[in-house]
Amino acid sequence: MARRGAVLIELDREVQREARMDLADIFTLQGREGYRRLERAALERVVAKGRPAAIAAGGGVVAESVTFTLLLDACVTVWLRASPEEHMRRVLEQGGTRPMRDNRRATGELRTILASREPLHARADQVVDTSGRTPEQSLRDLLAVLRPAVGAAVSPR
Repeated sequence: MARRGAVLIELDREVQREARMDLADIFTLQGREGYRRLERAALERVVAKGRPAAIAAGGGVVAESVTFTLLLDACVTVWLRASPEEHMRRVLEQGGTRPMRDNRRATGELRTILASREPLHARADQVVDTSGRTPEQSLRDLLAVLRPAVGAAVSPR
């Protein structure tokens, strides 16, 4: 995609950059609702640019219907699905900055969260299950489902 002028945009990083603070501070000072407002504004700006991009949005983007509808309407969407166990393994590998890291009930809570979001995530144009897959395998799977939608712009390098 980079060959065609596409860029990778991590929505959380856009929110942090525009708010001039890290996510933990945003949640502390503005709460979940404040974060979701900033997330929507960041997505609106990214989409308005009309530039080819791969937008990495967190799974919670489905929590705000206006933001999620914008994403569904303006983008080819892919749900990168993983099992709750795979999610937890990834959280633990990312270190102590994730909210569920030190929560003893985290796996059960994560199962509940994922189950509640599944019908929304399933609205994505495509689904790629990343459970038990290496990053390289998941990338190949992702590119395979994107090629029909965006054509030759999709290549691993």
